[in-house]
Amino acid sequence: MVRLMATLIDALTALQREHGHLDHLQLDALARERGVPLFRIQELVSFYPHFRTTAPKRRTVAVCRDLACRMAASDADRAVLGGLGDDVEIHEVSCLGRCDRAPAAAVGDCPVRLAEVATSIDPAPSPAEVYEGEPQGFNCDPYPDTADHYGTLLGWVRSGGDPGRCLKALDDSGLRGMGGAGFPTGKKWALVRSEHATPKYVVCNADESEPGTFKDRTILAHLSHLLIEGMIFAGLVVGAEEGIVFIRHEYEPERLRLEAALAGARARGVLGKDAAGSGQRFDIRTVVSPGGYILGEETALLECLEDRRGEPRNKPPYPGVEGLHGRPTLINNVETLAFVAPIVAEGGVAWRARGTRGCSGLKLMAVSGDVNAPGVYEIPMGTTVAELIECAGGVVGGKLLAFAPGGASSNFVAADRADTPIDFDRLAEAGTMLGSGALLVVAEGRDLLEVARNVVAFFRNESCGKCVPCRVGSEKAMVMLDEARAGRGQRRHLALLDELRDTMAQTSICGLGQVALNPWSSMREAFPEVMKDRFGGDDSA
Repeated sequence: MVRLMATLIDALTALQREHGHLDHLQLDALARERGVPLFRIQELVSFYPHFRTTAPKRRTVAVCRDLACRMAASDADRAVLGGLGDDVEIHEVSCLGRCDRAPAAAVGDCPVRLAEVATSIDPAPSPAEVYEGEPQGFNCDPYPDTADHYGTLLGWVRSGGDPGRCLKALDDSGLRGMGGAGFPTGKKWALVRSEHATPKYVVCNADESEPGTFKDRTILAHLSHLLIEGMIFAGLVVGAEEGIVFIRHEYEPERLRLEAALAGARARGVLGKDAAGSGQRFDIRTVVSPGGYILGEETALLECLEDRRGEPRNKPPYPGVEGLHGRPTLINNVETLAFVAPIVAEGGVAWRARGTRGCSGLKLMAVSGDVNAPGVYEIPMGTTVAELIECAGGVVGGKLLAFAPGGASSNFVAADRADTPIDFDRLAEAGTMLGSGALLVVAEGRDLLEVARNVVAFFRNESCGKCVPCRVGSEKAMVMLDEARAGRGQRRHLALLDELRDTMAQTSICGLGQVALNPWSSMREAFPEVMKDRFGGDDSA
């Protein structure tokens, strides 16, 4: 059988956790222990941003530089960093997935608000304390008591464990992939089940790293039993024995809670050699991502799991046919898998009826930016953007200017589209998309060019560099946007940016490069005169 463990990535993660960094002696010893050339290990260390080869100072502080945190940070917040002392290392990072706590930072492995950094240095907070006392309760959870966890799965197995019944419930529910692609879940599971090659794998993509996106973090913290149950359903239906939760390293508090839930599931017998009494082996392990937004792309994630640099593969073949180690692999995101048990419990038709305005089921939405109560909200699919904003306490200052409903990669649209229902098809008709389920709210008074520039900068920073259009195009775009921000924009830059957008969309290998300039181009389409004024310089200058 092909080995599941991504041995080098796991070993490097463990070494850095123990020593704080990876020095040459450690890497050389690992190479000799595993019988691989040293350059194989060095190419991983040099690619993944979480790995470091220099010893850290006494404390490290990561400060988010992306949209929600930039919007929320005040001069007073930033001033906190100036008094931390020379033995504290401060560095800016891409989105920490804590947009509801903006401006966000992390002291070591523990997330804090930027204003709290000074009081969190000594002693450093424990990641295990992050969720102490936080209330729970979700309409999608069919279990009123922890003793009832996994009851849907156990009942399904006792009644014969018919895969067809599970697949029909998924089809009837209208459940689609909640990570951004929106592919019908039942169809995806059926395709992997129909493949004859073995072994098969189930992978949960818990590497949400897009600015504004943090709904899966809430599921990992409070509904981890539903994620585990959904993965076991998936394994038994498609015929897999191994499952992986690939979780971003910034989610250490959530990883600890998930590990505790996995231990509990093994103790109850729902994971292991006889999963839930099915007679089939299925177990789950976690893999900590070594960093990089690109690993949210499913084939780049697989490359990482196979101890390679996380660069996207050309498709086809798709992972359902040739995935991890060339075997059929089912990849779903956290929210998609967490909805499986409630769908099977109540039936697909009943789940579909939970939506409103003709839309299907429930949805978890992350809301951040210019709202009074940022956070994760559970809504019926079909709730309008305006209604969700009201759930989040309304717009700061009271006047909506623009929004992006699906995270940083979704198009910004003007406030007059706020009555659009939150649904895959309805948002597409409005010129944007549901994407990663993350509503970014922009109030009147914001510099729209700066908003667009910040998001394009994120994609530039997170490009893996494999393909020229994305690597070079995103950098060239940032040069022109920076010129406009400095008051030196040229009219010819508008045409060049349009040309870059089209070229990157048509020729980039993966979705990152294909959408990298969407924040700019959508903002220009929604507010043409505002953007044109920022590029009003004399072309002959």
